[in-house]
Amino acid sequence: MITLFVRGLPASTTEESLTALFSDYGTVRSLTLHKDLFTSQARGTALINMEGHEARAAITGLDGSQFQGHILYVSQAKEEKRRFRGGKRRH
Repeated sequence: MITLFVRGLPASTTEESLTALFSDYGTVRSLTLHKDLFTSQARGTALINMEGHEARAAITGLDGSQFQGHILYVSQAKEEKRRFRGGKRRH
């Protein structure tokens, strides 16, 4: 499973339209469209989970393409590595 980071989305983007766009390349396992809290419009970014080969095909096919008049930027999301800062608790 690969998480894709998508940016450059127009404010009118919906989960359905984004799923339809990425479904041409494979099964969208999950999708998180970042929305403005007050207006509920898309904030221009999304995270999409797809299988490896499907995700790579989506990156190749959609990065730099036009979507509703906006240029999309699609890349593999960087994994956040949380460090465990071990040690003893101080009292």
